[in-house]
Amino acid sequence: ETEDTTAELLPIVYDTNKVFGEVTPLEHPAALHASSVEKILENPQYGDARTSSAFAAVKEVVIKPGENITIASFYGKANHIDEVPGIADYITTPGYVQDRFDRARSLVNELTAGVETKTANRLFNGAVKQQFLDNSLRGGMPTILGNVDSDANYDEDPTVKVFHAFSRIHGDLERDYNQFKIEPAYFSQGPGNYRDIAQNRRDDVTFLPRIASFDVQMFLSYIQADGYEPLTVEAVSYMFEQEDEETVFELSAKHTADENSGDVLSKVLLGGPFRPGQLFQLIEELNINVTSKNEVLLNDIIGQATDRAMAVYGSGYWADHWDYYLDLIEAYTAIYPDGVESLMYETDLRYFFSTATVKPRSEKYVLTPTFDFKSKHVQQLDATYYDEDKAAEQGAFLDPTTGRVSIDANWQRTAEGKAFTSTPIVKLFLLGAIKYAMRDAYGMGIEYEGGRPGWNDAMNGLPGMIGSGMPETYEMYELLKYVHSIVSTYERPIVIPAELEKMLNTINKALDDLQASGYEDPDELPLDVPKELFSYWDVVAAARETYRNDVQYYFSGNITSLSSDKVVPMLEAWMAEVELGMERAMKISSYGDEDDGTTGIAPSYFAFEVTKYKKNGGKNDEGHPLVNALSMRVGRFPLFLEGPVRYMKTIQDDKEEMKDVYQKVLDSGLRDKELSMYFLSASLKGQSYDMGRMMAFAPGWLENQSIWTHMSYKYYLQLIRGKLYEEFFEEMKNGGMMIFMDPVVYGRSLMECSSFLASSAFPDPAFHGRGFAARLSGSTAEFMSMYKLMFLGPKPFVLNDSNEVEMQLTVALPAWLFEDEDNEGTRDKDGNLIVSFMLFGKILVTYHNPDGGDLFGVPPKKYLIKMKDGSSVHVDGSTIPTETATAIRKVVSVESIDAFF
Repeated sequence: ETEDTTAELLPIVYDTNKVFGEVTPLEHPAALHASSVEKILENPQYGDARTSSAFAAVKEVVIKPGENITIASFYGKANHIDEVPGIADYITTPGYVQDRFDRARSLVNELTAGVETKTANRLFNGAVKQQFLDNSLRGGMPTILGNVDSDANYDEDPTVKVFHAFSRIHGDLERDYNQFKIEPAYFSQGPGNYRDIAQNRRDDVTFLPRIASFDVQMFLSYIQADGYEPLTVEAVSYMFEQEDEETVFELSAKHTADENSGDVLSKVLLGGPFRPGQLFQLIEELNINVTSKNEVLLNDIIGQATDRAMAVYGSGYWADHWDYYLDLIEAYTAIYPDGVESLMYETDLRYFFSTATVKPRSEKYVLTPTFDFKSKHVQQLDATYYDEDKAAEQGAFLDPTTGRVSIDANWQRTAEGKAFTSTPIVKLFLLGAIKYAMRDAYGMGIEYEGGRPGWNDAMNGLPGMIGSGMPETYEMYELLKYVHSIVSTYERPIVIPAELEKMLNTINKALDDLQASGYEDPDELPLDVPKELFSYWDVVAAARETYRNDVQYYFSGNITSLSSDKVVPMLEAWMAEVELGMERAMKISSYGDEDDGTTGIAPSYFAFEVTKYKKNGGKNDEGHPLVNALSMRVGRFPLFLEGPVRYMKTIQDDKEEMKDVYQKVLDSGLRDKELSMYFLSASLKGQSYDMGRMMAFAPGWLENQSIWTHMSYKYYLQLIRGKLYEEFFEEMKNGGMMIFMDPVVYGRSLMECSSFLASSAFPDPAFHGRGFAARLSGSTAEFMSMYKLMFLGPKPFVLNDSNEVEMQLTVALPAWLFEDEDNEGTRDKDGNLIVSFMLFGKILVTYHNPDGGDLFGVPPKKYLIKMKDGSSVHVDGSTIPTETATAIRKVVSVESIDAFF
């Protein structure tokens, strides 16, 4: 094409046989080699009863030395084949291809402009933008809708709404097995896996403060009565209730040209939940004559609508979905410390209602043949089931007119039909109580009793081995500490469901009985679970099962108020018991190839062999006997990196202990010395195939002792969280992070994170260090969290002694970001080295470093804040006072900040 002439529309070879012939794997174009493009086009093509191809065909072209041609292909979706000729005419207009190419480039720049970073290291600068982009493609990019012109946030103004565009499951075309879907409409997006979305949205509020507690509220609403969550998170939807009719009629009349269009638009808005893209599609399909620009129409409607979180149960209950709540809460607290009390105590959230129910132990402990059929053992099988009675409950929300089930069916009710709600602090307390009651028979890991493992989903056999995970225990300990801190700080009662109080009474009495028994751990712990601990576990697990049975379909609606004086000592008793379990886990330890259990590194997983049992008369669907366990013996596994990563969260304020753990991991089988990276696991040689699919992989490949980028990045994040700055930047610069790898070894763009790298354990040395699978992994979330700690610090906003908000930036920037051997850096007018970044996507922040050395964990000595009205604020000292701090958080009136060290 040119700017003046219409582009030539090339013919398409859609008959696969004309290209590949009988080569059905489509690996070799045998038919093309036996013919020519010209001959293929001269003869008939057939597309029936076969998968079509889509090759743009050029009959003949002569390219002189130094010349080139470009073939541009467009792929898309049409609602009807009759629309294709019009589309073809449109894309062949003069300059269209170049215009779309330029727009794609400019769009990427627009999406990443908010994290523009200028340091002496161009690779680092580029990586920030690429990681932010990739993170947004998996978690979604938050967009403010509704009242877009104010400076109010989601918590302050009900007409401010948040919508995440671009998100989709895992995000990348290379993971074609995910079959991800994105809506072919404005504000395109698609569903994503729970753990992905929860992690990739971790720092939304850091980059866009106006979303406030939106993410926290949404994810905490997904907590179910049974302590689990759905698998799939969908985009938020909007709706109007019937009582909103007058508002809808006014909106429709305001934005349409005639009475009929207004009537049709009103029916659309009152007809059920909708998303922005769906709204525009319906307006077009129904020929609604609107008079306003798209953005004006959308924001006016969305601002008045109610937003509703959307999710789908999926399959099984994953053990780690709740692990990411504290990250979301901490990110919110770092921006809005003055909003915590209101969020925790004055916000009502629903409980998600899934169609799956977790079986009690008596229905999932199954006596089955061993792998070799030489004996029998007890496994935990089919831990959940599709609950037809729950499905019937949801069926009560079926609209006979549309045939659709209302989204209200996804929220648990009382028997009277009212959605049951609790405050966030109550939902967190309930979650912590249930997870506390899910600890294994030795009181160490949290049981994988919902049929699915945790983050490391390749351990998919572990639930069947009656397995448990220490990563979840470390997270549960942090959750209990957080709830304790909130209740202690605000000294307000919490109002819990009556069913939960019943469970609490039983598990607290069980703990009293355990302590009254006089049991104490011996110096050397046996692998056989002591009878006192087993009995305690049995009672607590039964209480958990009774509670779940009580709330299986409804909450009673009865509530109990617990004073802070009662909650605080209860939580302290639980935390003390969890600490004992954590100590036991260190003693029992890991065990595997070249690991004798003396590494001193936090283990990740355990399994429990039922050594005595009693048949209870039941049988599973395959006819195998169901049993009740009478005693157990713990089984151990090799080291996995997830154990120390999660454990470090519990000690990150103790720098010496952090250093000790870091050194032990460095010296252990988790270190890939050839690549200077960290294995996902130590050697799995000799392990049972029962543990999961990773045993089917060669060592060094996928989840079997490879370099799993996401978990490695989680480890690096814990280093900077724990203020091990020298160690963190040494790991980064020595190739632990992709941007500083050898690109020839990595085999991909250094800007992209692969899911995993083949490690030095892989048999073929030519593959060592090479990246595989999609770039859009959770690594991007960890990188952006590291970036936040480097440039903002853990708590940029804090409360002073008068409970007023102040701001203090605390950086962790190495000297080589100011100046290195390849770049002399940038200096201000006084000769100080500087770096800059965009705060909240809008405010230019420049750090002035007079000495040019490392700035690790230090705040500025003074600030110069320039306002958009031309005025300036000078601050002597490390803390920006309330009025200016609040203006910075509101963003709109602030132009730039210069911080001097």
